[in-house]
Amino acid sequence: MPLSEHEQRLLDQIERALYAEDPKFASSVRGARLRRPSRRRRLQGIALFVLGVALLVLGVILPLKPGGVPVVSLLGFLVMFFGALLTLSAMRNGTAEAEEGAEGGGGGGSPKARRSSFSQRMEDRFRKRFEDGP
Repeated sequence: MPLSEHEQRLLDQIERALYAEDPKFASSVRGARLRRPSRRRRLQGIALFVLGVALLVLGVILPLKPGGVPVVSLLGFLVMFFGALLTLSAMRNGTAEAEEGAEGGGGGGSPKARRSSFSQRMEDRFRKRFEDGP
């Protein structure tokens, strides 16, 4: 929900007062806490994924298969899977935060206004086919 002009001015005044009173705290709180954990999680997920691939390949190479089950390869697959999940969730959260930031200044329109033009055109074409149908 967008803020009114009065609320936005009050928020700006509070922000300026915070910067004047404690600039170190204000700069540490401003924006960094939203972006860095997402980036850090993304990098951790990529590292886990690479480690999982290495374990998967190592499990194929090693003759260690108790009970006929390639344990190292299975562990590698699980590590790779959780790394991919971590990376994808961090990327999804990062894009959601970016969209929220973009919407905050735009005044927030309807969901259709926020859609990309490509998806909107495709939806219009789809509707037109059924309206013009046989």
